[in-house]
Amino acid sequence: MTDIAASMRTRTRTLASDTYRAIWRWHFYAGLIAVPFLILLAVTGSLYLFRDEIDRTVFAHRTVVEAQTSAPLPPSELVARAQAALPGATLSAFRDPGGPTGSARIGMRTGAGTIYAYVNPYTGEVLGTVAKSEEFNEVVRKLHSLEYVGAYANRVIEAIAGFAVILVVSGLYLWWPRRQTGGIVSVRGTPSKRVFWRDTHAVTGAFAGVLIAFLALSGLPWSSVWGGQLTQIATATGTGYPAALWDNVPTSGEHAEHAMETVGWTMESSPMPMSHGSAKEPIGLDRAVAVARDKGMAPRFEVTPPADGTGVYTAAVFPDELAKARTIHIDQYTGEPIVDIGYADYGSLAKLTELGINIHMGQEFGLANQLLMLATCVAIILSSVAALVMWLKRRPAGRMGVPPYPTSRRVYGALWGMAVVFGVLFPLSGLLILAMVAVDILVIRNVPPLRRAFA
Repeated sequence: MTDIAASMRTRTRTLASDTYRAIWRWHFYAGLIAVPFLILLAVTGSLYLFRDEIDRTVFAHRTVVEAQTSAPLPPSELVARAQAALPGATLSAFRDPGGPTGSARIGMRTGAGTIYAYVNPYTGEVLGTVAKSEEFNEVVRKLHSLEYVGAYANRVIEAIAGFAVILVVSGLYLWWPRRQTGGIVSVRGTPSKRVFWRDTHAVTGAFAGVLIAFLALSGLPWSSVWGGQLTQIATATGTGYPAALWDNVPTSGEHAEHAMETVGWTMESSPMPMSHGSAKEPIGLDRAVAVARDKGMAPRFEVTPPADGTGVYTAAVFPDELAKARTIHIDQYTGEPIVDIGYADYGSLAKLTELGINIHMGQEFGLANQLLMLATCVAIILSSVAALVMWLKRRPAGRMGVPPYPTSRRVYGALWGMAVVFGVLFPLSGLLILAMVAVDILVIRNVPPLRRAFA
């Protein structure tokens, strides 16, 4: 009986060791692929959290004006001043100043793309113009989504977001206390030693892990595959935008994401209504803006003009306080709201998703939200840099320094099973994982030169 018990303990320890090795190797490969992207996402995300503050300080020369006692000029006059500065341009969107010291931002459509003109609402002076593609926050946003790389780069970010969740889950397993005396809540050694960087990586990742996973998951609704599936689910279950509001409204074949300058996730796939009073004269921008104000829209709402004779004026705002998010489609001939929808009208899945997005962007709970998300971004950068330094200190000369293979193949069944589960939850990440595990097991393990290089 003693021999049997000892044998069982040995097998249990061996299985635990093999499982640890397998997950460590998987964690290493996932990190090696994801770390450069995670650092980019964290740096650009940190900047985007403070986009309004950056606008009001670095770019105050065009976004901030001196409050005056006189009434602001009509929106149409401000647009005319912008058109005078940009001959031949047409209006794409008018953003309300939002306060006594804010400038009006007027989007102007030109042959070279959209240009933002910032106009003093009291004097009509054009304070500055900048191409939308060159506006600072737009550049940061495009870097964050890898839009500069190409249309399919969004899928790379989606795969990396899934990897971030995998790294958190596998990292927590590796961090879990196993009789070690440090590296759980404290950092051992000094920066000259590998253990210092190992503990920095582990402790930072463990304590920020839930928030890192939240950032990854709350960013996925904007992705192509995962986000597209979420939109389909919301539409099919009636938990997205309230489609019933369009039941008695004539609609065009265009959706909001293509017709509006700025649109939230929930409203992207909603159809654009059509105006139905073409025998009358259009109401014009001034009346459309006045309707939006009379309806109590939150400051800094944006009005998109109709694209043609059947289109509508659309006033939309997606403010820091999610409860005030609102979209109103206004008949361009009668001035009557055709569809008026706010956050309270969204379905349950849309409400949850929008809340996650708002927190992700540092908007919902003011400065505390911004600082919490900033701390999470800093944790991502710190943990990633610590992982790289730890690897470089551990890596043998001329080799990759990959964690060792398990001594037994028994754990690979469970590993494949985990890969399949993650593949179902995160399709693009799952495909990359399956490819990664297959190459490791079927190629690297069986080709001696590769096996030595990756040792």
